[in-house]
Amino acid sequence: MPELPEVETTRRGIEPHIEGEQVSDLIIRNGALRWPVPAELPQLVRAQTLQRVSRRAKYLLLEFDHGAIMVHLGMSGSLRVLSANKPAAAHDHIDLCFSNGRRLRFNDARRFGSWLWQPRGTTHKLLSKLGPEPWSSQFDADWMKQHLSKRSSAIKVAIMDASLVVGVGNIYASEALFEAGIRPQCKANRVSLKRLRVLRDVIRTVLERAIEAGGTTLRDFTDSDGQPGYFGQQLHVYGREGEPCYACGTTIKRSVMGQRSTYHCPQCQS
Repeated sequence: MPELPEVETTRRGIEPHIEGEQVSDLIIRNGALRWPVPAELPQLVRAQTLQRVSRRAKYLLLEFDHGAIMVHLGMSGSLRVLSANKPAAAHDHIDLCFSNGRRLRFNDARRFGSWLWQPRGTTHKLLSKLGPEPWSSQFDADWMKQHLSKRSSAIKVAIMDASLVVGVGNIYASEALFEAGIRPQCKANRVSLKRLRVLRDVIRTVLERAIEAGGTTLRDFTDSDGQPGYFGQQLHVYGREGEPCYACGTTIKRSVMGQRSTYHCPQCQS
């Protein structure tokens, strides 16, 4: 499933080609996504100018004067900016067409993605309970300490909770905890304020590094029939069970937490 860096890479990839452009039509070939695509969506955006492409957590917001289309990529979704004469392929469910002859095409083989509408001045229920963005001033060690004070669950599980902070998926949780030197099984309410400061900084760094690596794939979002490559990166622990730690040589261990694979170095993380 695309995580925050992949969604941010998608946002940066499509933004220059559609921001400020007028919508000529919205074509729904298959509206049976995770939630039904609102039947009135074409009427809501036709002849309207797309003012801004933004992101909240893993949702892309295509913002108009009177509201925004909320796009979630689900498990297999992707977006491409294509020319108008590019024929639709299997699983190309939605085209947002622009007067300049370009179109934003949504492909989703598993149909776990979504296209929903958020009227201006409202907050959709899917966004209403989300925690701060990783780079928000609200997301600091004091916020984390307060939020985690009564949580005895593992810190790995806690930082993946979107009510604490958005966008820390399974891969990045493992990587951030490694770089912070914190064992993923530690109880969340036992992590000191000092270590939470380190963890907050590392979460930001890990996500920033992933987004920067994604910059090399921005070309994938225009006139391409393939799936996005996103980015390749060297992971310190994730997916490296049985391999030596790059820092100390200790064998990387794998465990299952919250039905997710978790990786850590027994020596570097305590």
